[in-house]
Amino acid sequence: MDIGEIISDSIKYPSSNWGKVLILGIITIASVLIVPVFLLIGYVFRIIKATLAGIDELPEFDEIGGMFVDGLKVFVVGIIYSIPVYIIALIVGLLMGSGSAASAASLGPGYVLALLLSNLVTFIISLIVGLVAIMAVVNMAYNDGDLGAAFRFSDLLNVIATIGWGKYIVTYIVIAIVGTVGVFIGVLTMFLLIGFILLPLIILPYLFMFEARAFALLFADAVGEVPEAPVEEPVTE
Repeated sequence: MDIGEIISDSIKYPSSNWGKVLILGIITIASVLIVPVFLLIGYVFRIIKATLAGIDELPEFDEIGGMFVDGLKVFVVGIIYSIPVYIIALIVGLLMGSGSAASAASLGPGYVLALLLSNLVTFIISLIVGLVAIMAVVNMAYNDGDLGAAFRFSDLLNVIATIGWGKYIVTYIVIAIVGTVGVFIGVLTMFLLIGFILLPLIILPYLFMFEARAFALLFADAVGEVPEAPVEEPVTE
C-alpha cells in the first residue's frame, strides 16, 4: 500500500462504528482517574492486533482484564524506550548547565549555537527512538502480545528497512499533521463550549483509532514483503 491508501483507509476506519468511538471517548475522559488509561492503551493495542490479523472492523470492548494487561505492557515498553532519551537530555542539560555561571551574552553566539545544536541532537534522537518504539509496539502485537518482541531490535530494524526510512518518516509526518489538525479543530470548538465535550469524547478517540490503524497497516504491508527464511528440504537417502 502507498501512503495515500494507508491514510485514506485509516481515516475511514473509525467511522465504521461511531458507537465504539463514543465508548473509547468515555474511557478517554475517565482516564483522568489513571487506571482507565490502561484500558484506553489496551484497546488501541487491540486495534493494531485486529488490523494485523486482517480484520477491518473495530474490535469489541470485551475481555477487559486482557485489555488492561495489554495496556500495561505497552506502557512498560514506552517507559523503557524513553529512558535513553531522558539520559541524553540529562547529559545535554548538565553540559549546557556547566556554563550557566556565565551569561549567554558573555559567551557570545557560540553559546547560542551550541544550545541550538544540542537541542537539535536531542530532538533527532528522540524522533529515531520514537519511530523504533512505535514499531516495537506493533511488533509486540504481531507476536500476540509477547513483551520480548518489542525489544528484538534486529526484527524491528528489518521491518523499518523494508518499509523504507523515507516512507516511514513521511507517513509519520502525515499522521502527525492529521492528528494536529484534529486537535486544533477540537481546541477551536472549545470557544463554543462544545469542544470541552467534543475533543475528549469524539476527536481524541477517533485520532487514537486512526493512528493505530495507520501504523498497523504500514507494518503489515512491510511484513508481507519481508522474505521468509528458506526451508531446508529433508535429505533423502
